Parts: sequence; structure tokens; C-alpha cells
Amino acid sequence: MTYRNPPTTPRKSATFDDYTLSEIRRAAATGIYDIRGAGAKRKLPHFDDLLVLGASISRYPLEGYRERCDTGVVLGSRYAKKPIELKIPITIAGMSFGSLSGPAKEALGRGATLSGTSTTTGDGGMTEEERGHSKTLVYQYLPSRYGMNPRDLRRADAIEIVVGQGAKPGGGGMLLGQKISDRVAEMRTLPKGIDQRSASRHPDWTGPDDLEIKILELREITDWEKPIYVKVGGARPYYDTALAVKSGADVVVIDGMQGGTAATQEVFIENVGQPTLACIRPAVQALQDLGMHRKVQLIVSGGIRNGADVAKALALGVDAVSIGTAALVALGDNDPRWEADYNELGTTAGAYDDWHEGRDPAGITTQDPELMKRLDPIAAGRRLANYLKVMTLEAQTIARACGKNSLHNLEPEDLVALTIEAAAMAGVPLAGTNWIPGKNGF
Repeated sequence: MTYRNPPTTPRKSATFDDYTLSEIRRAAATGIYDIRGAGAKRKLPHFDDLLVLGASISRYPLEGYRERCDTGVVLGSRYAKKPIELKIPITIAGMSFGSLSGPAKEALGRGATLSGTSTTTGDGGMTEEERGHSKTLVYQYLPSRYGMNPRDLRRADAIEIVVGQGAKPGGGGMLLGQKISDRVAEMRTLPKGIDQRSASRHPDWTGPDDLEIKILELREITDWEKPIYVKVGGARPYYDTALAVKSGADVVVIDGMQGGTAATQEVFIENVGQPTLACIRPAVQALQDLGMHRKVQLIVSGGIRNGADVAKALALGVDAVSIGTAALVALGDNDPRWEADYNELGTTAGAYDDWHEGRDPAGITTQDPELMKRLDPIAAGRRLANYLKVMTLEAQTIARACGKNSLHNLEPEDLVALTIEAAAMAGVPLAGTNWIPGKNGF
């Protein structure tokens, strides 16, 4: 009788997992890198790795239904004659017309206005739908200069100089030809149907000294009325924040690698930059070292999803947060109601990220007239407003539980971390200990 060893269970590689194998096959078949939208999909240290310490005996909580918890924030109080006053510390990030449809831009403006917050133009210029439905509109000034003109600078309520974004710090933007409609082409002064690439750096300045000159130029154009933001991708947050402050910025925006994009290389999205959580404390430290914390406001974006994320970010020292991907989901992006359409595109609801192809079944990241009809900007704006309301209520609930009568009174003392990595990044103790990894050399 022949003895045989029992067969072992087939074991797949953690390094060469199914996705990696499929990507190797795709690259071998096509000879081109993969392009997609959204942000990093790999697991990263994030706000879920932090917990809030509610009040008990050593802290006195506030009664949720009787005691106030303020949510307002003022942005741009350093130099601007007309700083922005928002009812909530949650803003809408810049997303371009071209990347998004006209109805989607209108919906973002409607939702932000109903909630008492701001929205942002993105690359490609200002649309009348957006300006008409946004009480507070931030105008992005990007390396491409697509659609930029002094008239719209003056019509905006603030100006955001975009140096980079979290999904691709150091990289430029893409808008493929299938999304370049007549209107998009006219606004960008470029040919219809031709791929458009935004530059990775501004054409008329190369460093902080030049940035200071550019900020002064924009202040003169707008009679020193508008707050000037500087937005950077989360790569070197301490030095970038310090240099933005020294160049004269009123507000600094840090975008972590969970921040989305309309389209860029997959290898860029997953391997360049730092997690949002890792960016906050160095940026706050830079402001504190310069004596400018709370004088120059700090906005953080990239993977903000709920009121707990908002509360934890504010506790770490930021003044406001900004949402992009979450706002699109609130409008109807990746909605299961369009599952059959997603299946036809070779994907499923919750995973659709080929925003650059212009075939979005939800009518949000497209310029196709028939698909755009699927999005009702009034109803979508209400959904966004509802979502922002819930986020604010959640953040207030957490703040009251910590005994705080303002979201901005939350502090690092109110947090602990569940992992050594999160504790080191956030600069708060590991839960159950008083140890902050890396502090005092330990």
C-alpha cells in the first residue's frame, strides 16, 4: 500500500494578492499604467485608531438638549478685510467643473449654502450655477490657470492657491478628452475632445519668496478683502505649513493621501504622500512654533467621513475640515440603485472609481447630457445638507460628552490611541498608558 501525504490547502501570497496579480496582467497586456479617481484604498492609520475620552468624575459633561455647543468658525482673520464666517467647521473641497457635471456643482453649492458653509471651485474656472447657488465660494488658483480671470477672483469670497493635493502631491491633474465638452473646452480655452493635463507646479513662481509675491498680487487684485488660502498635499506638513505662513497665507489647507482626485496614476495615489492623521500634528506644531496657531487657520482634508472624524481632527488642533469624496457619496455617487449600470462597466457600487471615463451612472462625474439628467441638483443638495447636519450633530455630541461648549475647545487631552502608530502620529497616549511613542526620545 502506497502512503501519500495529504494535500495542503492552496495558499495565496500576501505580497502577490489577487489585485496585484491582475494589475501585473493588465500592465503586461496594455503597456500603460492604470489611471483612476478617488483616493488611497490601502488601509492606513486613520481617525478610527483614536478614541475620545468622555467625561465622568474628573470631567463634567454638558447636557445635550439644554446646553449649547458652538460650531461656528472664522477663516481668514489674519489679513483679509472680509474673513469668512461659517456656521459649521466642515467645508466642501475643490472639485472642478469638467471633472464634475454642472448639476453636481450646483448641488454642492446648494447643500453648502443650506448648511451655512463654503464650497470650492476646483480646476477649470467658476460656473454660474456654482456661484449662483453658493453663498460662500472659494476660488481655486491652480497651476493650469484653466478658466482663471480677475473678474471671478473678485466675485469669490476667498482664494485658494493650490500647490498640491493629497492624492498626488507633486503631480499634475488630468481631464481626458471624453469629458471635454463644448462648454468645458470654452471655459478652459482648449480644444474639445483632447486630453488636458494640468501642470504639477505654478508657471510663474518656484519657491516661498515667489509665493509671497503672488499672494500680495492676489491681495491687490481683490483690494485685500478676500482671505488667501494655500493648499498643499500631505508630504512635508511642518515645513510646508511654516513656509505658507511666512509667505502671508491667511489659511493653510493640508490634504492627506486619503484625499480624492478625478484622475491620476494608481501608483501615485497609493504610494505618494502621508496619511491625513500623520499630517495634522506637524502642521499644528509649525503654527505653534511660529506663534500663529488659531491666528492662521488650519483646514485638513482627506478621508473625513463622519462627526467623530471632525471632532478628533479639531481636538488635534485644526480649525476646520474639508470633504470631497464623502460629499459626492451624499449626492449619490456609487449608489446601489445604479448597480446594473456599474456591472456593465465591469465594477460594482462602492468600487466605481473610473471617474475620468465620463460614464458615471449617477450623473455626477460626467459630461454626458443623458447621464447628467439622472442627478436632480435640488434633491442632491438637500441630501448633502442632511449629511452635513448629521456630521455636525455627531461632533457636538462628542464635544458635549467631553464637557466642551464649543467644538474648538476639544484638545489632544481628550484623545487616546489604539495603536502605537496612531499614538506616534497624533501625539497622544497609547490607550491605557501615558506613553506617547517618540516623545522625549522614547
